[in-house]
Amino acid sequence: MTAVDENVGLVVERHGPVTVVRLDRPEARNALTPPLVSALGATMVTAEADPEVRAVVLTGTGTRAFCAGMDLRSFAGGDQVSSADDPGVAGFVKLAHGEIATPIVGAANGTAVAGGLELLLGCDMVVASSEARFGLPEVQRGLFAAGGGTFIGQRVPLAVALEMTLTGDAIDAGRAYELGLVNKVVPPDEVLHAALALAERIAANGPLGVAASKELVRLGASDAGRARERLEAWQKVVFSSQDAQEGARAFVEKRSPVWTGR
Repeated sequence: MTAVDENVGLVVERHGPVTVVRLDRPEARNALTPPLVSALGATMVTAEADPEVRAVVLTGTGTRAFCAGMDLRSFAGGDQVSSADDPGVAGFVKLAHGEIATPIVGAANGTAVAGGLELLLGCDMVVASSEARFGLPEVQRGLFAAGGGTFIGQRVPLAVALEMTLTGDAIDAGRAYELGLVNKVVPPDEVLHAALALAERIAANGPLGVAASKELVRLGASDAGRARERLEAWQKVVFSSQDAQEGARAFVEKRSPVWTGR
């Protein structure tokens, strides 16, 4: 099933338990406009609320760019993202902050800069094209990476985070992999396939355990005390769940588990 919104430049496809969301403005390097921001956020919130969606792949059209960030022509013309009382914008903020509960695999089909890299920072794992480059050039435009890019130090060493945000210089896919910014680098024509394979591996696991793991690992990187509190709460939910019992039975019976999310 494929849903296309030609007005904003977004394509949504279902691949079993995985939803593929594709930025579709290749003529503008998949840059973000206010309508696209709202539509992308709304799509992510919809996927998060659907128990049949176990993982999401976020990618772009073409091989030149995953996303060039904010559409500067639109911005220069006075277009602004609407207020956070727009559910789509609120969903986009959750995405950028890594707070969408559903695991998200970024498929960086091309270069990701500015808001494009910030989108990837909101993903849980990233598969990158060998031709991709990654950067936060906002300071070169008199701005700063206000959409989450200043938290890149949670993914890469502090010195590298400062280098990228203060110079605005980009790094290539090889260095991004060495730094742990991306999980895998593959040829351009293999990016989506590799990202889907990773998403399907996630989707095959117990959804409650996956949700707990995502929240606790991300929270532990920024607030270890809060993560310990949430671990206790999650442990009560997950270890007493039907899925925990099903996982044990399936192991004993040497079969694949059938998860219910309960």
